[in-house]
Amino acid sequence: MTKGSKIPNPTIERLALYSRPLEALIESGTPIVSSERLAALCGVNPAQVRKDLAYFGEFGVRGVGYDAQDLLREIKRILSTDREWTLCIVGMGNLGRSLVENENFRKRGYLFFAAFDSDTKKIGIRLPCGLTIEPARKIRELVRELKIEIGVITTPAHEAQRVTDLLLDAGVKAILNFAPIQVWTPECSIVENVDLSVKLENLVYHLERLYKSEKSA
Repeated sequence: MTKGSKIPNPTIERLALYSRPLEALIESGTPIVSSERLAALCGVNPAQVRKDLAYFGEFGVRGVGYDAQDLLREIKRILSTDREWTLCIVGMGNLGRSLVENENFRKRGYLFFAAFDSDTKKIGIRLPCGLTIEPARKIRELVRELKIEIGVITTPAHEAQRVTDLLLDAGVKAILNFAPIQVWTPECSIVENVDLSVKLENLVYHLERLYKSEKSA
């Protein structure tokens, strides 16, 4: 892969996927893993694993496999998950609280430093993780003060774009949006729109076809 070449987004997503079973293998005392086993654990084919890793250099020994510890270390370096990232979250309903208390985020270095909401009944509540819910009007001030790098949005749809604009104005460059609406950002920033209902619609589409194939069998 030549310098400056663009890595396909699916490859980046699969690298994150590969790291999960690698962690489990290391914890179980398995030092070496083949592309076949890693592929089976991740639900892809071995050729895809080898192709994805080839974008970033030579890994493993032909006929032997990959050193699990070394491969995990390299994947974390590539994904920049070998450091901690500072996050804030806006919208402290059930989803927001679930995310901010997610131990898996902390384990992987995604640390929430601030939580915001516009509901006066929620403001001032101290969460089990130690954060206190702050008023949305303090987003600009605290995001800058705490040097927040990533903003997470779990607000109702009608508030999402306004919150996005506030976060961007405060210096945030990356946003993970769970609100059921696409939010727009300038090219100098990054946004991931996660609509859970779209995932469900994809799921039921395939489920319905599974039902039909079973009936016709």
